[in-house]
Amino acid sequence: MTLRELSPAYREAAELLARRIRELRLKAAETDDPEEKWRLRRRVLELKPMLKQMQELAELTEHYYDRGFWRNEKYTV
Repeated sequence: MTLRELSPAYREAAELLARRIRELRLKAAETDDPEEKWRLRRRVLELKPMLKQMQELAELTEHYYDRGFWRNEKYTV
C-alpha cells in the first residue's frame, strides 16, 4: 500500500471526527446542565487536535509523491 492509498482512510477518519464534534456541540447547545455543557465542550476540545491531525495527514499522504508539494514540518524527518 502506498501513502496515497492511505489518504482516503485519513479523510474518512477526519469526517467521522468532524461529525462527532458537530454532535457534541449540538448536545452542548441543547442542555441546560452546566456540568454536562462543560463535559461536552471539554470533549470537543480534546477531539479538535485529532481532527486537525487527520486532515493534515490526509493532505500529506494524498500529495506525498507530487513534485513540488510542500510538506508540513511536523511530519518530516
